[in-house]
Amino acid sequence: MKLHQAGAHVLIPDGAPEAEAIARTTHLGIGAHQDDLEFMASHGIFTCYRKSDAWFGGITVTNGGGSARSGRYAGMSDDDMMAVRRDEQDHAAMIGQYAFMAQLDYPSAQVKDRDAIDPVDDLAALLAGARPDTVYTHNPADKHDTHIGVCLKVIEAIRTLPAGQRPKRLLGCEVWRGLDWMQDEDKVVLDVGGHPNLAAALNGVFDSQIAGGKRYDLAVQGRRLANATFFESHATDNLTEAWFAMDLTPLVVDDHLPVETLVLQHLDRFRQDVTDRLTRHTRAH
Repeated sequence: MKLHQAGAHVLIPDGAPEAEAIARTTHLGIGAHQDDLEFMASHGIFTCYRKSDAWFGGITVTNGGGSARSGRYAGMSDDDMMAVRRDEQDHAAMIGQYAFMAQLDYPSAQVKDRDAIDPVDDLAALLAGARPDTVYTHNPADKHDTHIGVCLKVIEAIRTLPAGQRPKRLLGCEVWRGLDWMQDEDKVVLDVGGHPNLAAALNGVFDSQIAGGKRYDLAVQGRRLANATFFESHATDNLTEAWFAMDLTPLVVDDHLPVETLVLQHLDRFRQDVTDRLTRHTRAH
């Protein structure tokens, strides 16, 4: 696999030939930063874990150079932090038994540049090689600009492929903004329960962020539990842990559907739901 960045690399945890390893992928996660996959695409990791007929592949787009750091990581240069974060992501891929783990090594500024084409080319090449059934990436209502950049470049990359080579399902997952606001019938509810030890192992790999001042491990676990409990107000919990996603598959099917149109449709339904409930219960004057 020829990738644009000199520092890009592809890890094959079980040592299989690269092309074969990528081609066996059934579930593919594409995240902006090291640790995004383990938080937002854990459904795919858990679904494929120790399976012979289902494989999770991972792509991390940025190099981790802008990561927050404190404590024992406070004095690290950007280059040192990038090396640490690359190692952490590869370690997670080994634990989760990924089909492959590609780190594209782009600076965040290039990912956020709407005219940057190299990340799109790399993603398109990996998507064409993997031809996964399901792709998990960031949702287009996220509040992190780099996440938005990755989401849009994933959509652009998919749209360069022939219809027969595109994923059957594209899911935009919550990270830096929850998707609880979406109407329940529109949410894709991903069951991420039943794997507490694997989840803890994957989340705990990213010590540079956890010890460096961000308790992502606790926050992710809290959101999974909260999503499951608060999803349905008038019934007992059907899931122990849940993660929400926005179905972006219409953008795979229709190249002419603007991303913002899809998002605004969901926002309009949320606005109408809030308006209807207030109208129903407000005393007439």
